[in-house]
Amino acid sequence: MRVLGVNAVFHDPAAALVVDGQVVAAAEEERFTRRKHGKLPVPFATWELPGQSAAWCLAEAGLAPDELDAVAYSYDPALAPPVGPDVTEDGWEGLRTLYAQRAPLFLRSALPGLDPACVRYVPHHVAHAASAHLAAPFPSSSVLVLDGRGEAASHLAGRSVDGDLEVLAAQRLPHSLGLLYEEVTDHLGFRRSSDEYKVMALAAYGKPAFLRELREAVRTTGDGGFTVAPIELHTLAKRRAKDEEWTGEHADLAASVQLRLQEVLLELAGWLHAQTGDRDLTMAGGVALNCVANSVLAEQGPFERIWVQPAAGDAGTALGAALHVAHALGDQVAPMPTAALGRGWTGEELAAWLATARVDYERPPDLAEAVAEVIAADGVVAWFQGRSEYGPRALGHRSLLANATRAANLERLNDVKGREQFRPVAPMVLAERAGDIFEGPMPSPYMLFTHRVRPAWRERIPAVVHVDGSARIQTVDRADEPLVARLLEAVERRTGVPVVVNTSLNTAGRPMVDDPRDALECFGSAPVDALALGPFLIRRAALTRS
Repeated sequence: MRVLGVNAVFHDPAAALVVDGQVVAAAEEERFTRRKHGKLPVPFATWELPGQSAAWCLAEAGLAPDELDAVAYSYDPALAPPVGPDVTEDGWEGLRTLYAQRAPLFLRSALPGLDPACVRYVPHHVAHAASAHLAAPFPSSSVLVLDGRGEAASHLAGRSVDGDLEVLAAQRLPHSLGLLYEEVTDHLGFRRSSDEYKVMALAAYGKPAFLRELREAVRTTGDGGFTVAPIELHTLAKRRAKDEEWTGEHADLAASVQLRLQEVLLELAGWLHAQTGDRDLTMAGGVALNCVANSVLAEQGPFERIWVQPAAGDAGTALGAALHVAHALGDQVAPMPTAALGRGWTGEELAAWLATARVDYERPPDLAEAVAEVIAADGVVAWFQGRSEYGPRALGHRSLLANATRAANLERLNDVKGREQFRPVAPMVLAERAGDIFEGPMPSPYMLFTHRVRPAWRERIPAVVHVDGSARIQTVDRADEPLVARLLEAVERRTGVPVVVNTSLNTAGRPMVDDPRDALECFGSAPVDALALGPFLIRRAALTRS
C-alpha cells in the first residue's frame, strides 16, 4: 500500500510517505517555504496544505498522486464540535472545521490527479499515538499523548498490542496541559505554539515559587485524566513584553509550571502503568518535546523504557496518520528507521551547487579530520550531511558544531543564531562514551531527554552545561552515523574530550537549513568559519573568488 500522510490543521504542516509498511520520506513544509512553523496556528490557515513537502515525498518514491492508495489526514472534523449558525463564534473555530471537511478537494488541487475519495480522516490524537507506538522499536507498548488540543480533546492514554491501539482514557477540552504551557509561554513574552522550549530553559534559572497555586489549579482525576482551572497568571508574575528583560519572577513562573507538569506526567504515567503493566511507554504530542519532563518520567516513573517520537509535535501526525492507515489496510508496519527522512543530495549535485555559487572549496581526503582541525582551533562549522532531519532537533545532518571545551562558545553561538543568552546548546557524544560523562536515560539519539553532567566533566565541557548542571545530549551510534562518529574521535584526539557542541543550523526566526542554497545563504550571512557541505569544505577566507 502507498499511503501519504498529511498534517495541515493547526501548525507545522508536514507530509510523510509510507510504502508497503516502510517509512520512505517525511518532511516539514517550513523547510521548503522557509516560513517558520509553516503557517500561523489560526483557523484561517487550516486550508494551507503542505503542498511542496507532499510533492517531494511522492517524487522521492517515484509516485504520481493517482498512484496513491490512500491519503491520511491527521484530523477528523466529525469529532470537532458541530459548526453553529455563526462561524465567527469561539474564535472562528467553525471555520477550521469547514476547511477540514473540504480537505479532500483542497488536496486534489494541491496534488493534481489525486482522487479525493482516497482521503481518510485520522483523529488527531490517534495520529499522534500511531507516530509513537507504530514507529517505535517495540511490538507492544503503553501510549501517552499530550498536546495543546485536537478536535475536542488534549490527551490520550492507551495500549498498543501488535499495532492495534486501545484507548483507555482521553481528556476533553478545555482542560489541557499543553494549552496551559502555551499560556505561560505567551505570558512570559514568547511566541505560543513555537517557543515553549524557551520556558523549559528559563525554568532552570528560577525556583518553583508558585507551585502551590499551580497544584490547586492543575489536578489529576484518578481515572487517567486531569483538570486545569483558569489561572490569573498576572497575579503570579507580571506579563513580560517581547523585548523586555526577564526577571526572577518570570523564571520562577517558568520553574513552577515546569515542575507541576512533571508531577502531573508522573501521576498520569502511574495510572496508565497500573492499567497495562507494560514495560515500555511510547509518547508523542507537543508536550513530549519537553525533554526535562521526559527525563523525570524515565527516571522516576514506572516504565522501564520510554521511546519518544522525534517529530513529537504536530508535524509528526503526518507520519502517524500514514502509519495508522497503512496498518488498517493490512500492511505490516516497520519501525521508523531514522529521523533522517528529508531531502538529501549526491556529491555531484552539491558540486554543481558550489559551481553555481562561484565559491572556492576543497575536497579533503578525510572530511572528519579536516573539520576536527577547525573545531579544535575554536572555529564554528556549519555541517550539512545526508538527508535532513524530521522534527525540531538537529541530529548531525543540519548542525552548527563547535568546541565544547570553550565556555565562551555558548554566548558565541547564541550570538551567531540571534538567540536569548539563557538558552543552552547541546552536546553530541559517542554512545559508548556517554555514560562516562553524563547520567540519565541512554541511548538518547534524538535529543529528547536531559542528562546530568558528571561533576568531573563540568569544567571540561563548559559550553554545553546548562545553569542547573544538565545537558540535552545526543548519543551517536557509529553504525548509524559513521562520519559523525569519526569526527567525534578526531576531535577527542585534538582536545581531549569526545564531545562536540551541536545546535541547529539556522538563525533566529528561520527554519532549520534544508537544501544547499539554504546552507550557502546561512554560511554567507552568519559568522561561521567553515561549511562542510557533503564531502566539500568551504572556509571563510575562501568565501569569494577573486
